[in-house]
Amino acid sequence: MTKRLKGSSMFEKIIRRFSRVRILVVGDIMLDRFIWGEVSRISPEAPVPVVKVEKETFLLGGAANVVNNIHALGGEASLCGVIGDDEMGQKVLTRLAEMGIEQGGVSIEEGRQTTVKTRIIAHHQQLVRIDRETTQPPLASTFRTLLEYLKQKIETVDGIVLSDYEKGLLTRSLIQMVIQKAKESGKFVMVDPKIKNFFFYRGATVVTPNTAEASSASRVSITDEASMSRAGRILLKRLRCDALVITRGEEGMAVFEPHRKPLLVPTEAKEVYDVTGAGDTVIGTMALALGAGAGIRKAAEIANHAAGIVVGKVGTATVHQKELIKVIEERVKLR
Repeated sequence: MTKRLKGSSMFEKIIRRFSRVRILVVGDIMLDRFIWGEVSRISPEAPVPVVKVEKETFLLGGAANVVNNIHALGGEASLCGVIGDDEMGQKVLTRLAEMGIEQGGVSIEEGRQTTVKTRIIAHHQQLVRIDRETTQPPLASTFRTLLEYLKQKIETVDGIVLSDYEKGLLTRSLIQMVIQKAKESGKFVMVDPKIKNFFFYRGATVVTPNTAEASSASRVSITDEASMSRAGRILLKRLRCDALVITRGEEGMAVFEPHRKPLLVPTEAKEVYDVTGAGDTVIGTMALALGAGAGIRKAAEIANHAAGIVVGKVGTATVHQKELIKVIEERVKLR
């Protein structure tokens, strides 16, 4: 695999154009709930820590966190998905309103439970996660509303992100409609996939599986660069996409394109505290970079820098435009 380094000025020009880019995010909307506290003793009832709660915070999760990342980087984002008619769904809407995000594509479904991931954190360590969710597809009436919104909205944006967390929204028919409509409109489609729907995304512009997803979908046990290369080539051919980007956690990412050698992008993380939401940061940043005129490889390198920042923070974190530019400048100097 080839390795390539880039100067910071080229990256800065691309990043400063993020404010001109409009991205539509379609996918599973979630809320990330964090309970923060301290542990000073073990429970007498069971061998578990007793957490003394100090504060509680709520952040956008899933597809909504992709929107959050795009917004933090200065881009214009809109969201399409479904929430329940419950307290947590209202918290999602409130947060979107505070950010000035358009809510026309967010459908409220009666009787549905908004997906909430509750993480209990003490001394900067996640102790446990509790999930409340609905995973069945939305009602037919909800789908009709979403489809009408999508058909109109795709025409007005630069690109689309499909954010799949297997919570029921992204069915085969919806996925294929979005990809087909985007192609007709000349818009790119980026996908953060899950195994269940993996090959429904055939024909998307960029697909970004993590190592485990790429290994499972390709049926190649990824243990080194050679096996990763085999897996990447298999998936690139089967998905018929313009690029496949395997995100490798602490090892960075690998970019595969037809008729080109794979590009290995090493990690930019100084320290890894929490990988929560890092995939959302990667796909949101890449979408903005593509919309700003970057090629796949430059977009991947910029996204890799952004991911290196968020994994050094605790909780569902985002990166701001100035922060990203500064970090890239510092890291290029060190090279």
